[in-house]
Amino acid sequence: MFPGADIFTHVYVPERISEEIRSHRVHTTFVQKLPGARRHHQWFLPVMPIALEQVDLRDYDLVISSESGPAKGVIVRPDAIHLCYCHSPMRYIWDLYQEHLRYLRGPGRMAMRLIAHYMRMWDAESARRVSAFVANSRFVAQRVRAYYQREAQVVHPPVDIGAFSPSEPKDDEYLVVSQLVPYKRIDLAIAAFNRSGRKLTVIGEGALLDDLRALARPNVRLVGWQPFEVIREQYARCRALIFPGLEDFGIVPVEAMASGKPVIAYRGGGALETVVEGRTGVFFDEQSPDSLNRAIGDFERKSPQFSAAAIAEHARRFDRSAFVRGINAIVERITKAPRTERYLEDSDGERRWSVA
Repeated sequence: MFPGADIFTHVYVPERISEEIRSHRVHTTFVQKLPGARRHHQWFLPVMPIALEQVDLRDYDLVISSESGPAKGVIVRPDAIHLCYCHSPMRYIWDLYQEHLRYLRGPGRMAMRLIAHYMRMWDAESARRVSAFVANSRFVAQRVRAYYQREAQVVHPPVDIGAFSPSEPKDDEYLVVSQLVPYKRIDLAIAAFNRSGRKLTVIGEGALLDDLRALARPNVRLVGWQPFEVIREQYARCRALIFPGLEDFGIVPVEAMASGKPVIAYRGGGALETVVEGRTGVFFDEQSPDSLNRAIGDFERKSPQFSAAAIAEHARRFDRSAFVRGINAIVERITKAPRTERYLEDSDGERRWSVA
């Protein structure tokens, strides 16, 4: 949408970035120069607020931060507009903090407790620097309100719907496409399929790959990372997508639906905004193997009512064009509004930025 924009980031590894990104001027913070940052940038979370505040943005009238970490903490001119597109407030210091602590031991656990306390204070305070928040789902907008006391307009993220074609199932396998990290709950999907004996293919890589492979019985295949062409073919072949985690939005279910495939999802988070029960998929109510297996059984009984063409048509509402229209409308609104009109006044008399 902004082909002439400069890009600012902590760490830049050009050989792992698309040609489209490389065509921009890319600036890095001092984190780029820290030992090991190219491979393990997460280690440097404690210094990222300091690094962000050193970024010189004086030449820019419009700054857009893409936020699932601390990116919104940059400092802009008082007359500039800072639009934050929030994929999620930092989950590892807010709602998933206790979950992350479970996987840390010894000094790392103690360090995380100290770092998270400091980061929460900085994260909440830096939210005041943002002119307007846009959330990628109503679920995220609710968390923006809870942690930052800010309102956010919702613009769903762009999905390349045209890259997929609807098709009828070519075999009886179910599919998971996901990073293999704890909150995605791929362990739940494997446990359910271990019990039922149904076939499941899991595409994805992550810290839990070896542990999950050890759990899986022969009817469950974990194939690791796969290129896009393989993922697209698996969408086309599968019977349905399994989506067991609580996600902020979830692009994978939309890609599966663009391929004409129903989604069997946990009833929560962004899936409630993309999956229509009985029309494009079914939900299960508890994150347990039994609840998931009941939903799969329900889906199999109702499978004749699902139309690949109708499912794919529903997915089109999340196409890139819808995202472009939504962001353009917000940018136009806040750039044209007089600065004094971009505030809402709270009941306590304090003025806050908002586009809601």
